[in-house]
Amino acid sequence: MEKTKIILDCDPGHDDAVAITLAANSDKIDLLGITVVAGNQTLEKTQINARNVCQWLGVDVPVYAGCGQPMVREKMIAGDIHGETGLDGPVFPPLTKELEKEHAVDFIVKTLMESDGDITMVTTGPMTNLAMAMRMEPAIIPKIKQIVLMGGAYTNGNVTPAAEFNIIADADAAYVCFTSGRPITMMGLDVTRKVLCYPEIVDRMEKIGNKASKLFADLMRFFCKTQKEVFGWEGGPLHDPVTIAWLIDPSVVTLKPMHVDIDIRSVQSYGRTNCDFFGYGGQEPTANVAIDIDAAKFWDIVEAGLRRYSEA
Repeated sequence: MEKTKIILDCDPGHDDAVAITLAANSDKIDLLGITVVAGNQTLEKTQINARNVCQWLGVDVPVYAGCGQPMVREKMIAGDIHGETGLDGPVFPPLTKELEKEHAVDFIVKTLMESDGDITMVTTGPMTNLAMAMRMEPAIIPKIKQIVLMGGAYTNGNVTPAAEFNIIADADAAYVCFTSGRPITMMGLDVTRKVLCYPEIVDRMEKIGNKASKLFADLMRFFCKTQKEVFGWEGGPLHDPVTIAWLIDPSVVTLKPMHVDIDIRSVQSYGRTNCDFFGYGGQEPTANVAIDIDAAKFWDIVEAGLRRYSEA
């Protein structure tokens, strides 16, 4: 079976780190590159985090630093959830994996332009890099096979009652991507909140006994602690890996076509993904929105992904 070619655009971030882990060693995915954006922490920190994860796992995938601030609005980070480094918890050895000299936006443009239109863009952070690439070179847009993002919600946000973090952090970028006309699959909080990483899940994965499972456990123990402090949950929702799990096995998520508008004009609801769940507006659907997830199957996919790494 031919692998799905992807560029993973992320802002590591504990859940981004797990997404990298699953994507980098899957027999269903060809990870062409990791592009990094500011989001969960500053760009200086998120690009280090991406390289640390790759180095720890022995993943030979290039990492490119991209945009350090949103297209228009002021920068925001999620230090209350992901800590001072953006990846608090694990202790990594000295970093030797180098950052690519090319800017992430340039890499996205060049790679898409040279492609046969068979590359999926996966975004698990603010969509700044992809939107900037679209604005810089509109000819890439028809080259994008599809966009799969973790972001938004058709119910409640997690930064404001209306908005989810990845969207509100750069709603203008999300607007550019959602109005690009490319196929979009949106994994929002409505499903990612259904895969809470309870302590028994952490224990289950840790028992695998390899470097990937140790990283997972170290990440999740910190992540679950801050999620409980902020939201009161006993387990942290593993948002970002849902994108990769769906690419590995589409049956894990139930999708519903909806017309989606990104609110970039209001104050109280800035950053909301307005999803016409019932089709009241009579407009054509612009995205396939995740509405349910098979949590047991999701954790099986995560476990299988961790087991693909060596014992060393």
